[in-house]
Amino acid sequence: MRAVPGQPAEDGMELWGGLECTVNRVEDQYFSQMERNGHAMRPDDLERFASLGIRAIRYPVLWERTAPGALEHAQWAWSDARLNGLRQLGVSPIVGLVHHGSGPQHTSLVDPGFATGLAAFAAEVARRYPWVERYTPVNEPLTTARFSGLYGVWYPHARSDRSFVRALLHQCRAVVLSMQAIRSVNPRAQLVQTEDLGKTYSTPALRSVCEFYNHRRWLSWDLLCGKVDRDHALWDYLMRSGATPAELLWFQEHRCPPDILGINYYITGERWLDEHLERYPARYHGGNGEHRFADIETPRAFAVPTPGVGALLQEAWDRYRLPIAVTEAHIDAHREDQLRWLVEIWRAAQSVRQGGADVRAVTVWALLGSYDWNSLVTCCKGYYEPGPFDVRSAVPRPTALARLMQELSAGGAPSHPVLDGPGWWRRPGRFLCEPVVRQHEPPPLHLQPEPRRDAHRSAILVTGADGRLGSAFVRLCAQRSLACHAMSRAALDITDVQAVEAAVARYRPWAIVNAAGMPDVDRAEADPKACEAANAVGAAVVARVCAAADIPLLTFSSEMVFDGRLGRPYVETDVPAPLNTLGRSKVEAERAVLGEHARALVVRTSALFGPWDGRNVLVRGLQALARGEVFRVADDVTVSPTYVPDLVHTCLDLLIDGEAGLWHLTNGQPVTWWQCLRRAAQRGGLDTACLQPCCAAELAPNAPVPSYSALSSVKAVMLPPLEDALNRFWDLWAAQQDDRIEARSGAGCAAR
Repeated sequence: MRAVPGQPAEDGMELWGGLECTVNRVEDQYFSQMERNGHAMRPDDLERFASLGIRAIRYPVLWERTAPGALEHAQWAWSDARLNGLRQLGVSPIVGLVHHGSGPQHTSLVDPGFATGLAAFAAEVARRYPWVERYTPVNEPLTTARFSGLYGVWYPHARSDRSFVRALLHQCRAVVLSMQAIRSVNPRAQLVQTEDLGKTYSTPALRSVCEFYNHRRWLSWDLLCGKVDRDHALWDYLMRSGATPAELLWFQEHRCPPDILGINYYITGERWLDEHLERYPARYHGGNGEHRFADIETPRAFAVPTPGVGALLQEAWDRYRLPIAVTEAHIDAHREDQLRWLVEIWRAAQSVRQGGADVRAVTVWALLGSYDWNSLVTCCKGYYEPGPFDVRSAVPRPTALARLMQELSAGGAPSHPVLDGPGWWRRPGRFLCEPVVRQHEPPPLHLQPEPRRDAHRSAILVTGADGRLGSAFVRLCAQRSLACHAMSRAALDITDVQAVEAAVARYRPWAIVNAAGMPDVDRAEADPKACEAANAVGAAVVARVCAAADIPLLTFSSEMVFDGRLGRPYVETDVPAPLNTLGRSKVEAERAVLGEHARALVVRTSALFGPWDGRNVLVRGLQALARGEVFRVADDVTVSPTYVPDLVHTCLDLLIDGEAGLWHLTNGQPVTWWQCLRRAAQRGGLDTACLQPCCAAELAPNAPVPSYSALSSVKAVMLPPLEDALNRFWDLWAAQQDDRIEARSGAGCAAR
């Protein structure tokens, strides 16, 4: 039977999944997410999806991929295997035919034949899979029309209202004709019509622009529901933009209301428009051809957050009285905020449903993550946003999102301790401008009383919190709203079993990060007993206590466990052969920790550098070069420089995911310190004439070190490339230098 408007699902709200499957065209190049995420070649993903407990999945049988040429030459083997596999697993597919695409190369969104061409393809799909009951012929037609016909981002790269309207009408007509063709085969087939449902806010001066945007966001659904007539708010705009009365009224004669309104909700979907450009970063400056204004995400500007997805779901219900599903729920963020975002959307949807709206499901989007959406998939730079599965491993690795999905699908309560904190979109540090206080809103967060700290909030305990790595964990836990108890080396001797047990009993952490130890290779060589105690004995003690309390542990090892004779980057399966005291202590620590505790995560890393530590080679070298001084640095020892913020963020994500075992984490590229420092200096425009390469032996080390200690991984390449890390390091380091200069200047003026 067709869905009955106003009739809620009998067995409660469902959890669905979705596969990022965009095949968008940029000039004559197609960008395929399924080629990037590997699903196109990995049929066993279906079992992974089913393991999440989802009832349905948005799944592609894309026109561009299946029938890139003549329809009679379509290749069905891939979709035959995948759809039948889902059917056997009891997961209902919601079949998508075009996902941010423009069809095969012989057509486009402004081609009058686009609609009939897609309908012909849809008919073939329905005949081949008559048991499929839910379809999304075109995903987000309004959004795709904007990117392709108004902003010029995707093919056919047009930039006019006429092209936007033409692309939108062709896509909506394609939806109607496709559903007619599908229902001629399967009368029970349902339309799940997706669209982004962001909302715009503005200053009074831009009210007319804001109202136009807010009317426009409904346009694809209004057309399908036959709501566009001469009294429609955008009728005159559509006429000016080349639409004819006949083609608009055609939708009234061929109404095709969605059986389910699919609402895609993203943190960037709600926007604030302000004509005062000077208040906002330049990258947000824009306009509409008539007005110049800043256009910024509301979480980055509003002192008090918007009501969020719940209010938007209610708006959609009040406007159409049709069943609703959140058909994409995803955020590009660290793992705890991905969890917080999903729970927030799930609870908001439940609340709206309890209020009487027919909300059917929430869809966790990008089950395999997505690539390069930060550049609107116009290039392949490798920017990856993981989802419930992380495909950077040889076998897709389940993240904490997968476990959260299993809890929700089973009707359980979300249990991860990191859910205690607020998401970044609700934290005070989110602003990119002076917070905007709107009328009739509560006072901004920074003027409200501080919330009472919950002493029982589950936290991470960080040992060695006064060291380079430990202090970075404390700093970034605070940024990520991860509760953290910081214990310096003086406050907690990790070689003392009773002291470690007392700390665990007092703080009851959900995890421990052991950043204590002796990382300096020369100091270790000079004092082997102290090195053994700090690195091996202490790590074993912490592991033993964590194992007894069943607490996850993260601890660190070093590239110094290898002798450098291999001549290529070392991976986790290579056999250690240390040359020095530090390396030997780390090998002993690894064996003890992994032997003591099954939930221990041991991370080998290499050649740390970061913006907050004045002792690392890059900071000292850049400071010298900035002063015009000679700086000598080794050019005969190959390492894997590792940017500390990247390392800490990735370690926290892995810890939240519940990962264990031995991992190698670095920014990847084998270089010497001289090569690395030269790149960083060139990035900032510093003169490298004073940068002198030398042999490591000339720097008077006390310990023998491997000449080649670069690390790689057989598990996953988790950190961004070194070049990307150096760019971000320079930007942050340079900003800190500017702040220090400004502070000194201010102090001097005050003294005068």
